[in-house]
Amino acid sequence: MCHLFRSIASVGLVLFVSVSSYAQQAQHNIILFVADGLRPGVVNQTTAPAMTKLLTNGVRFSNSHSIFPSFTMANAASISTGHGIGDHGIFSNTIYTKKGIKSANDSVTPMIENDDILGELDSLFNGDYLNEETILAAARKQGFQTAAVGKLGPTLMFDHTARNGTESFIIDDSTGRGGIALSPDLKERLTALGLATIAPTRELNGQSGNNFTPGTTVANKVQQQYFIDVTTKAILPSFKQKNKPFVMVFWSRDPDGSQHFQGDSLNELSPGINGPTSMAAVKNADNNLAAIRQAVHDLGLEGTTDIILTSDHGFSTISKQSKTSHAAQMQYPNVVNGLLPPGFVGKDLANALSMNLYDPDNHNALVLPGSTSLKGNATLGANSNQAEVIVAANGGSDLLYVPSANTHLVSKIISILSSEDYTSGIFVNDRLGRFAGTLPMSSIGMIGSAVIPTPDIVVNFTSYSQGCQDPTACGVTVADHILQQGQGMHGSFSRADTMNIMGAIGPSFKYHYVDTLPTSNADIGITIAQLLKLPIKSNGNLKGRLLTEAMPGGQIPVSTTVELRSDVDSQGHVTVLKYQQLGEETYFDVAGYPEKTLGLGSQ
Repeated sequence: MCHLFRSIASVGLVLFVSVSSYAQQAQHNIILFVADGLRPGVVNQTTAPAMTKLLTNGVRFSNSHSIFPSFTMANAASISTGHGIGDHGIFSNTIYTKKGIKSANDSVTPMIENDDILGELDSLFNGDYLNEETILAAARKQGFQTAAVGKLGPTLMFDHTARNGTESFIIDDSTGRGGIALSPDLKERLTALGLATIAPTRELNGQSGNNFTPGTTVANKVQQQYFIDVTTKAILPSFKQKNKPFVMVFWSRDPDGSQHFQGDSLNELSPGINGPTSMAAVKNADNNLAAIRQAVHDLGLEGTTDIILTSDHGFSTISKQSKTSHAAQMQYPNVVNGLLPPGFVGKDLANALSMNLYDPDNHNALVLPGSTSLKGNATLGANSNQAEVIVAANGGSDLLYVPSANTHLVSKIISILSSEDYTSGIFVNDRLGRFAGTLPMSSIGMIGSAVIPTPDIVVNFTSYSQGCQDPTACGVTVADHILQQGQGMHGSFSRADTMNIMGAIGPSFKYHYVDTLPTSNADIGITIAQLLKLPIKSNGNLKGRLLTEAMPGGQIPVSTTVELRSDVDSQGHVTVLKYQQLGEETYFDVAGYPEKTLGLGSQ
């Protein structure tokens, strides 16, 4: 077995290594712009002219990768630390924490896009749930001015231990309503500019709909315009005035939020996430980037500022179809008859294992056959106080935990899941041994130095293309989520979900350059850290690499393509993983059962 995601340096050594002499000549500013959920296949001169201009004039990373599981918080953790998921432990948006989180209704399976929940995680895991220093925290300690603005959850991730408002500027959905406090200086600036000190809500954009009511039909313009105003009128001018180098993150909720909630396609797979609401959300994010670039120009900062563009993951349209699921054969008041309900994995396992099903998000209340849990999460067992199996439902993939490490139970779970038509690939914690039809979690970089509990089983769901010219722009995935068929989701090992967008422009990067080498969100964290010469010590070995080939004078290394296959299980299933290797770094393209994962053909 290959040791994937091996280190570029020993544990405890600093991340800094030599970069091109050009990049070392002067200390630059860095702005990281994250367009949440943006698919590269929908970016062109018409849909996103500002992004297209950046990708054309600067560096376009054409072979880029999301971290798997391809969820927001997992990728935010990798971008902010430069480490793979096995080190930082943010395995998905919803994770298992062992102890109940008070600000999540005492749930042991909290959805962690929340400032209060992140604060509790720090308290629960020795003051730093990531167990790795973030680039923003390290930059702040080195005297840089720092700020993070945008979507609730990933924004705070970049400096989650700085909660008093005077260290880093943190502006997100909860600003002014119990979130991270505003510094007196920033509050005074906002007031003088006539800007509110309370962030607006998503308003109509926050309407997700239900099984008979469509979701939103508008992009997240109001909230993001506020974030842009704060950024361009208050924060960047303040940084300019103080005449010190700065690092800033702008995390655009669009197109992700609008694609999730869009009401263009209720219960229908077409147009799915390619309807007018989703396209308006892409343009909204593009307008935000254009405004930031214009502010940088107007402030005379272009010559000293690098702008890096990425998305945390790709996106797919939700399918809730299954012919094998017991859960889909039941009737529920909040589900279209015949479609998969939220929490179908937990319900199918409870039925097959003859275990009771409890809802960890509702004080472990018993979930009856004709009802669903609040968020799809589940604890299974003979009673509510002793869970034998925990299911963290996330979307395009789910996490399962078996506290007893009972390999007989694990084998039964694998057999049950592999028999379902919604399953396409299973990965198992190395501590449990090898099982036919599955690959070890170490093979996808999920075993490392994390202090947060590591899952025992990761199940990937079936995905496919709707047949457009670029399959990654019209992917469909089965999703274990409360959203409806036809709305949007991600998180699978489909190439539609693992392909993100990446680009960069500024004095540290080449101009008019297409980088065809494999890159990932972990590489962004490493690259920013080393461009800023940050002496960050590491606890884990699962790191990205410095993107030297994208810098003036940088060498261009060589990558290879590799395929890893499991043994065949009793039902004839094989989990296949395709990845690219560049030196000691591994980039995961696609995985699952052949012909059941988009991007993975018959074998």
